[in-house]
Amino acid sequence: MRFNFFKTNPQVQTKNHEGAVAFSMTPEMELYNAVVTTGLNDAMYESQDVRLARIITLIQKCNVAFVIKLAIYARTKMHMRTISQVLMVEVAKMTSGNALVQKGVTGVIQRADEITEILAYYQMSNTRNGVKKLNKLSKQLQKGIANAFYKFDEYQFAKYNRDTDVKLRDALFLTHPKALNEAQQLLFKKIADNTLATPYTWEVELSVLGQQKFENEAAKTAAFKAKWEELIDANKLGYMATLRNLRNIITANVSNIHIQKICAYLSNENAVVNSKQLPFRFLAAYREITHMDQYAVTNVKDALEAAVKCAAKNISGFDANTRVLLACDVSGSMQKTISAKSKIMYYDIGLILAMLMQSKCDNVVTGMFGDTWKVINMSRMSILANVEAYYKREGEVGYATNGYKVIDYLINNNIVMDKVMMFTDLQMWDNTNTSSGIAKSWYTYKNKVAPKAKLYLFDLAGYGNVPLRMEKGNVFLIAGWSDKIFEVLQGIENGQNNIAQIDNIVI
Repeated sequence: MRFNFFKTNPQVQTKNHEGAVAFSMTPEMELYNAVVTTGLNDAMYESQDVRLARIITLIQKCNVAFVIKLAIYARTKMHMRTISQVLMVEVAKMTSGNALVQKGVTGVIQRADEITEILAYYQMSNTRNGVKKLNKLSKQLQKGIANAFYKFDEYQFAKYNRDTDVKLRDALFLTHPKALNEAQQLLFKKIADNTLATPYTWEVELSVLGQQKFENEAAKTAAFKAKWEELIDANKLGYMATLRNLRNIITANVSNIHIQKICAYLSNENAVVNSKQLPFRFLAAYREITHMDQYAVTNVKDALEAAVKCAAKNISGFDANTRVLLACDVSGSMQKTISAKSKIMYYDIGLILAMLMQSKCDNVVTGMFGDTWKVINMSRMSILANVEAYYKREGEVGYATNGYKVIDYLINNNIVMDKVMMFTDLQMWDNTNTSSGIAKSWYTYKNKVAPKAKLYLFDLAGYGNVPLRMEKGNVFLIAGWSDKIFEVLQGIENGQNNIAQIDNIVI
C-alpha cells in the first residue's frame, strides 16, 4: 500500500495552540510527526503524558502494518529508542496473532538492554505490579523478544545486565528462547544464573582507577592522564563515548598526539556514519568544550565541524540555479529542551538542520523569525559555529511566531525563490491581531511573485496540526530531528510522498 494521505484525505480546519487557524492531519501523518519529534518530555504546549496519550490514541486509529513500519523506521533510521518500543507494545496490545508484530519487536530491539526496556514499558502501560507484573504477555511480543536474544553475545548481554526492575533473567524466563547450539545454551544459563563475565569496559577501568588511593593530587592527575591515553591508544572508546568525554579528555591534558588521534577519529566519515549520531549531539559536544582554555580546544572544535558536515554530504539538488531561503523559528515556544536530561532545545535543532542545509546551497538566504524576520547570512564553511552565532542573536527578532513575515519580506522586495524552508514548531500566528497569516502570504506570493515556488515546513515539535493546507500551493511537510529528513526531502523532490520511506520498509 501507499501512504499518500493528504491527496486522499482532505484536511479539516482547526486551531493551533496559539488559537490561529490551522489544519488537521490524517491519523497516520499525525502519528508520524508526533513520533519523530518526541523525546517524551514536557514541551511548550504539550506535557509528556498528553503526548504519550495522543500517540496511543493515534496508534489505535492506524493500520497495524504502518505502525510497525513506523516503529522500525524510528529506531533504525531516526535512532529513537524509547518511542519505537512504545509503538510496538501498544500495537501488540491492540492486535492478536499478527505475525508482523513479532518481526517488528525483534526489529526495534537493537541493543541488549532494549529487551528489558520494552518489557518495563509493557509493565507500566498495563499498570501491573508485584510478582505477576509481566503476566499475560502478548504472544507476538513474547516471540519477538525471544528472537531478539539471538542477536547478542555475552559481552553485549553483560554490558547491559543491570539491576533494574525488569532484569535480563526475567526476560529469559518469560520468553523462553530456545538455544540454537551448545554455546548459546551455556550463554542462556549464565544469564539465568547471573554469572555473565563482567565486561572490562572503559567505564570499569576508570571506575577502578577512581577507587584507588594516591599519594597526592598530582599523582592522581597523572594516573588519569595515562589512563585516558591508554584508552585512546587501544581504541577502547566508542564514538558516543568519545563525544561525551571530550571535556574529561581535554581536562586530563592528554598529549597532543592523543588529541590528534581523537580529532582524526571524530572527523572520520566512516566512524561518523557508523556512530549514527543525531546532528545535535555534535552541537552538545561543541558547547561542552567551547569555553575551555586548553590548547586542544581549537583542534577538537574543527574536528566536530568536520564530523557534522558528514551529515550534509548526501544533500543534493541545490546548485547555483536553485534559489533557497532558510528561515529559523526562534520564538519562545522553540526554547524548550527536547528532554529532561538534555540542554538542547527545539530551537537548536532547527538551527543546526538549517545550517546543514545552508552548507550545501550555492544560492541561499538565511535568517530567523519571531515578532519580525531578519536576514542573517553566514559563511558556509562552518555549521556549529553558525548555530552559536545565531544563538547569541535570537532576541533581536522577538519571541512570537510570525512566520508570515518571512513571506512578506519576499513579496515586498519582489524576490523570487525556488524553495522556502522553515524550521519551526508550526504554531504560527499573528501577534499584531491583523488579518495576516502565513497561508494568506504564501498564496499571495505564489500568485504575484513566484508561481513555481515550493514551501517546505520542517516540523520539529509534532503537535498535530499545520498552518496551511498541504494538498495545494506546493506546500510540503517534513518532520524529525535527524539528518535523515534530507532523504525525505530528496524523496519529495523525486515525486514521492513524504512518508514513502516508511512504506518502503520490509517487515
